[in-house]
Amino acid sequence: MTSYHINPAILRAYDIRGEFGKTLFQLDAYFIAKAFATKVIRKTGNKNPTIAMAYDGRLSSPELQAQVQKGLMSAGVNVVNVGLGPSPKLYFAVRSMELDGGIMVTASHNPPKDNGFKMMYEKAPLFGAEIKELGNMAASGDLIDDIKHGSVEKKDIEGKYIEKLLTAFEGGLLNSKNLKDLKIVWDTANAAASEVTKKLVKKLPNENIIINGDIDGNFPAHHPDPTLAENLQQLIAEVKKHKADLGIAFDGDGDRVGAVDGQGRIIWGDQLMTLYAEDVLENNSGAEIIADVKASQSFFDAVEKLGGKPLMWKTGHSYIKNKLAETGAPLAGEMSGHIFFADRYYGYDDAVYAALRLINYFVKNNIKPVAAVDKLPKTYASKEYRVPVAEAIKEGIVKEIRAQVMASKAKVIEVDGIRVIEGGGWWLLRSSNTQSVLTIRAESNSESELQKLITKINMLLKPYHVSLSDDAGH
Repeated sequence: MTSYHINPAILRAYDIRGEFGKTLFQLDAYFIAKAFATKVIRKTGNKNPTIAMAYDGRLSSPELQAQVQKGLMSAGVNVVNVGLGPSPKLYFAVRSMELDGGIMVTASHNPPKDNGFKMMYEKAPLFGAEIKELGNMAASGDLIDDIKHGSVEKKDIEGKYIEKLLTAFEGGLLNSKNLKDLKIVWDTANAAASEVTKKLVKKLPNENIIINGDIDGNFPAHHPDPTLAENLQQLIAEVKKHKADLGIAFDGDGDRVGAVDGQGRIIWGDQLMTLYAEDVLENNSGAEIIADVKASQSFFDAVEKLGGKPLMWKTGHSYIKNKLAETGAPLAGEMSGHIFFADRYYGYDDAVYAALRLINYFVKNNIKPVAAVDKLPKTYASKEYRVPVAEAIKEGIVKEIRAQVMASKAKVIEVDGIRVIEGGGWWLLRSSNTQSVLTIRAESNSESELQKLITKINMLLKPYHVSLSDDAGH
């Protein structure tokens, strides 16, 4: 069996990503797909499993997806190629057709030159050590060859996917006056969810305005990451220009959602989760609701007040998705805009579905987005800082600062890094799973207390010759 070396730097915690032509190459796609197929065959015991594949709008995606198809077929896989579109369309194909797995060619919200792969076994994401194992399998030639039995079928599932998305609306709300009265601006960022969104809004009775609606892998308007305020400025301007009630934004592969209200205020991930929790707990009293360790304390308090059981968990969409499946929770989400609904949906992160559930919330409760945001608790939170440090020392820094904090008898939550409760609020320090950075965030009940927390964090970082001013953004 031929062996092949894959750059270990592209084998990340949640997926595979690299710069096409520099760290990621066409043959990587072939061998990654072949290794993934081998894992699926061994896991399922099915010598000829059926695996779906899809690809996003990046310039390198068509050639990479061709190699993925070849790699899967070379191991005897029956390939269902659902074509260009967002990652959730691939997830829908796997779940709705009860397939053995799926592989998506995407680098999510990374720069245009990057690309990569996301994979899933049946209902579960492939991540962590299993991703590293793909590289080991390729390097050792531990791969199945069965080219005679491989096959491919191209399948258009977009119509069925859109039908499923529309089930986000309860009862007759899809045709209600409250929905007809909402004016919405959608920013699809020239990314993978663009075509689905254009077709979807034609089925809605209200006025919808789409910006950056043509797929273009150069992302000419702005970077496709709705968690950064600078990437929402065009959307905010359009919402104000059209006097719209709501603005919706998607990331590069359509699995993360962002939103702004009619005044142009950003509705951050934990604020969205607070609204979603209210909606979900109405029919799931006492259920666990999961959010990552970066989320506001006001979210966890709100869930408890609503009669739910708040659960704080590790940052990372794969960790959150697995915890949702493990606990049977009906809802989970991250600050990053990955939202998982399992009450009336499949439990994977789908930005378009999440957007429709948000609209459903406003329509059902007969409340405009501005009024809903006004009702949310007022807190004072920092941005998410990402401070560059050497990969070799980043975890050591967290351990050393943890020891100092524990010695001070402060209350510490250690779900993921350290979340320290003090000063009328909290601060978080964790080692990034995907980059050579420390992730830091703080929140308090006043601006002055927040500044005190930030000053303390800088003091703790000083011995390592870094500070929050070194922030490299997202």
